Amino acid sequence: MRHFNNHFKHNKTMSKTVTFNELRKIKDSLQDGAIGKIAEKLGVNEETVRNYFGGHNFKKGDSAGIHISPGPDGGIVVLDNTEILELALQYVKE
Repeated sequence: MRHFNNHFKHNKTMSKTVTFNELRKIKDSLQDGAIGKIAEKLGVNEETVRNYFGGHNFKKGDSAGIHISPGPDGGIVVLDNTEILELALQYVKE
């Protein structure tokens, strides 16, 4: 399986820790079509973007570079790369 971070155009390697519930809230706040726009901008499959937000479709999408550990608010999520998160937050603000 290809690793998600290798597919970014800018390949930032920052990491960030959030709760799973925070990550899902951001995803749920996205307008229709935003996942497709994020995928297109980063040159990845839409399912890869969905996997970033907790999806599990690895037949169509790649690993999303997230690591979930049990904890409060649905668990603790370490994001290997924040590009999808940053773009999603921009779309939520629009």
